Amino acid sequence: MSTADPANGADLPDSAAARLAERLLGMRANREVIPEDPHHSVRWHQHDYPSPEARWNYHPEYEIHLIRKGTGKFIVGDHIGTFEAGHVSLVGSGLPHDWVSDLESGEILENRDAIIQFDGKWVEQAASIVPEMAEVRPLLEQSARGIEFLGGSAETAAACIEAMGTSTGLARLQHLFELLATLARAPEVERRYLAEEWFRPQLDGQAAAVVDIVLEYVFSNHSGSVKMSEAAALVGMSEPTFSKYFKRATGQNFSDLVRKLRLAHARRLLEQSDKPISDICYEVGFSNLSNFNRHFLNDAGETPRQYRQRTQN
Repeated sequence: MSTADPANGADLPDSAAARLAERLLGMRANREVIPEDPHHSVRWHQHDYPSPEARWNYHPEYEIHLIRKGTGKFIVGDHIGTFEAGHVSLVGSGLPHDWVSDLESGEILENRDAIIQFDGKWVEQAASIVPEMAEVRPLLEQSARGIEFLGGSAETAAACIEAMGTSTGLARLQHLFELLATLARAPEVERRYLAEEWFRPQLDGQAAAVVDIVLEYVFSNHSGSVKMSEAAALVGMSEPTFSKYFKRATGQNFSDLVRKLRLAHARRLLEQSDKPISDICYEVGFSNLSNFNRHFLNDAGETPRQYRQRTQN
């Protein structure tokens, strides 16, 4: 038997998979350490994809995230969705997240992400001196679920994020305040709350490393055969132990993760292609059409056909 290398999708013998899991567990930190920027109130940076920074991680800082190019899938807490260029989101303190781009072999997306990170204490300290900053507090509370911004709010926010990266001093601060005001005042119709309200991650270092390996395995193989036994083998666990471990680390069952990812992929194909629904069903990994329709209806509240008609009109 062989398992999939989560780094590149290739098949590996069991012994090699075990060595890979051991290496990844030793190398990949779960909690991203955000370096302080002594010259600015908040940290602004950009990075390529793939990149060591682009992984399943969490940190106590709040994060405003812009995807500049490409398409793919993202996970925030227990939510899985799809993204394209212009995707803007706010991730709360301690909420795990990851953006995985669709790539050709050897492809690199330069400066795919523009990111702003800041400590919640900074907002509190600023609000004690500048009372107007208190307007941001409700936004930070809501970000515990993760928020995706849509429409005009996302467009304005993206422009502010880009402007921050090319400015300094008071001009940079001006763009930051405009960004925070845009997000805080975004109408509900231009917000999508992501993780379930009950999702409260309890991740230690080993747990996040295990989840990182499993996510890459699932992302690489979700359209085909995805087996809990293979995922468990990659991290050196028995299936029962892995099942409990994964549930505790992510707030959802392994099978639910796979199902959500397949349905997210199906939604994008329904929106962006004219492929027959039956073809999409098998392409995203479901074994029969009735099962696909049932799960899609339960997840989206409408059938695949209804979803296509609504999103393509």
